[in-house]
Amino acid sequence: MSEKKKFLKRATRLMKRVEALLPAPPETPDFDAQSFRWRGGGRDGRLEAVRRPHRLALDDLLCIEHQRAVIERNTRQFLGGRTANNVLLWGSRGTGKSSLIKAIFTTYADQGLRLIEVDKADLIDLPYLLEAIDGREERFIVYCDDLSFEASESSYKTLKAVLDGSISAPPDNLLIYATSNRRHLLPEFQQENQQAHLIDGEIHLGESTEEKISLSDRFGLWLSFYPFSQEQYLRVVHHWLERLNDAQSVAAPANLEVINRKALQWALTRGSRSGRTAWQFARDFAGRLPSDH
Repeated sequence: MSEKKKFLKRATRLMKRVEALLPAPPETPDFDAQSFRWRGGGRDGRLEAVRRPHRLALDDLLCIEHQRAVIERNTRQFLGGRTANNVLLWGSRGTGKSSLIKAIFTTYADQGLRLIEVDKADLIDLPYLLEAIDGREERFIVYCDDLSFEASESSYKTLKAVLDGSISAPPDNLLIYATSNRRHLLPEFQQENQQAHLIDGEIHLGESTEEKISLSDRFGLWLSFYPFSQEQYLRVVHHWLERLNDAQSVAAPANLEVINRKALQWALTRGSRSGRTAWQFARDFAGRLPSDH
């Protein structure tokens, strides 16, 4: 065998070994799907189709009528190609923040709305996600659930830049809807409030407070969610019991006084009167009822 052939053979074996070490080319997203998860990895990140999205109906979300009307209007503007805002839904746990976003997606998916769920740890990949959907005709909502940052984290700066602050304009086919228990998404400490001072009778916040407010301030719409009153909580309980009774063909409960008492006891043990608590009680209570069959 000539020296040239030997060299080519060795080079071929070497190239095969190098190819085995290289990452596989990114998969083309299945844009026939309606919802996705972003699987992080920088430029190697990808959109993974969700085959069984959690479907919720807007009519099942009670006692948050104002919040529903605002986010639904904003979403219709977005779908119609008009200007719309990124939305921060913040407030008490279990009051319908995440459910409202899922229900909006369920309602408008057939009109071209798409949902992309992004974990907080993957927010640093947002520029690559934007590249993946830029120019698509669908309208995408990036969904960040239970979003909050610790003081030591810096990944929120990527989110700030995408919301408003980068020299690159975000795609016209994208909005960010985020939920959080914190209005400003970052922890607030007493000593930071002490940094505030008066100038000509006006309150000027300290630098650290201004930095934290600047993140949530980049969301054009804030929707606040509060704990339910006892009346609201029981209303949601009975709504879900009716839904579950119809779905399971179980015997309808007859004694409303007993239901109310047990529902309130359930809420007391959970330390919360919320839509989530009402849903969990209804599932437990309806599951115990005898079948009509």
